[in-house]
Amino acid sequence: MVQIMSNGRIGSRLLLLLGGCLLLLAGCAVGPDYEEPEYSVPDAWENAAAADLADSSGVPLESWWTALNDTLLNDLIIMAGEASPDLDAAVGRIREARAYRQIAGGDYWPQVGANGAFTRAELAENGPGGAFTALGAPNPSNNWEFGLGASWELDVFGRVRRAVEAADAQVSASVEDYRDVMVTLYATVAGTYVQVRTFQDRLVYANQNAESQRETLEVVEARLDAGLVPALDVSRARSNLANTMATIPQLETNLEAARNQLAILLGQMPGSLDARLDANVAVIPQPELEFAAGLPAELLRRRPDVRRSERQLAAQTARIGVATADLYPSFSLTGNLVLTAGEFGDLGQSNSLGWSFSPLLNWKLFTGGKIRGQIKAEEAKTEQALAAYEKTVLGALAEVENAMVALRQEEIRVGRLTTAVEASQQSVELVHTQYISGLTDFQSYLDAQRSLTNQQDQLAQSQGQVVGYLISLNRSLGGGWSLEDPDPDMPQPEEPQLSAESGDAEEEVNR
Repeated sequence: MVQIMSNGRIGSRLLLLLGGCLLLLAGCAVGPDYEEPEYSVPDAWENAAAADLADSSGVPLESWWTALNDTLLNDLIIMAGEASPDLDAAVGRIREARAYRQIAGGDYWPQVGANGAFTRAELAENGPGGAFTALGAPNPSNNWEFGLGASWELDVFGRVRRAVEAADAQVSASVEDYRDVMVTLYATVAGTYVQVRTFQDRLVYANQNAESQRETLEVVEARLDAGLVPALDVSRARSNLANTMATIPQLETNLEAARNQLAILLGQMPGSLDARLDANVAVIPQPELEFAAGLPAELLRRRPDVRRSERQLAAQTARIGVATADLYPSFSLTGNLVLTAGEFGDLGQSNSLGWSFSPLLNWKLFTGGKIRGQIKAEEAKTEQALAAYEKTVLGALAEVENAMVALRQEEIRVGRLTTAVEASQQSVELVHTQYISGLTDFQSYLDAQRSLTNQQDQLAQSQGQVVGYLISLNRSLGGGWSLEDPDPDMPQPEEPQLSAESGDAEEEVNR
């Protein structure tokens, strides 16, 4: 062995042979190769309501909110996309994931470091080094040293590649997390906006009914003064008015909370949107309810949370390979280049140069089962990630089915409540005429008024709920983003700036 290492030619050939073997081994990576799970989903939606959701509006799912036909809502969605704290936090998570990817990729390359030192020392004459001073060695003496060191782990069994593979998948998962936050944000902004309009609409009904009941109270009081009705009718009229008035403060409180929540979603101070919300007519959006629900298989490609869960499964699968690589030896190369001299000016001389080179092998031959245990742990985490993916898919399918049913059933409820309100309005008018004519008692009139007040409030809530279910359906379908959208953490290309001094600038850009 000593003879082989002492022979320069044979040693070089051995190193070349060893390097070639390592390169051949470097083409493999231990651990399982990831394959995207094939999850079986129905060919069509189970609920019959999906058959009615044919696309006739032409509004793409990427901008579904435009189907609500509300320009202020469109502006609020744009503002949310530009200033939402939730989106800013999601972008930060993408940048964090990319930074960890950079850290993992750094192990591909040699690690180089530099060091320098200066030492001034005086040896005791009676000490171990005293004999050197007696021979004329300088005492005290200086020592200048500067060195470069490098180490490089050869990724023979793919530990680094699997780590980078996991980091890449985690970056993709963070991008899908951003998209999921964006889908949820747009749906929440639209839903909160509809809540604002619903509370405003309910307040309109409450104030109208209170005014009508106030007029009724005045009529009853006048009839009491004339001796035509008992005092009990006045008490009932006052109670009815007070009950209606009591609902207004609660509605005002809920309205203010919804306004402030909407402002926070847009990254603005509470109350900053009140003027714009009050300036527009308080009307609940009335969109067309026909749109493209797509097929269940498309949901797996569309929903960001499903895509994120799949990428997390890919990342966890790669971590099995990282743990498995510890079963095999690791190979690394280390080298040092050192300049040493007693005087700083002598560092540049050739006789001040020293160096070392060391191929190293490290093999964990016995660890008490820790490596096998780590592999089993990563495999168990992968099983959990697969189960989480399957649960996410099932949850996504259920959300769409539930939203479609709720939308259609609430639409039916709105139609019936509309009929009830119209009938109640006619009843109030008829009973009022009969009461004034003395053909019925005041209790019948109060019952008709209360019924109308309650049904109008329910109608306003139901109209808002229809739009809310439509928003939920678009959110459950993953609407609000496009694959063509650029990565949120990347700088966007600037538009070409045309110089006014150059008459050929526009022609050059077009060319």
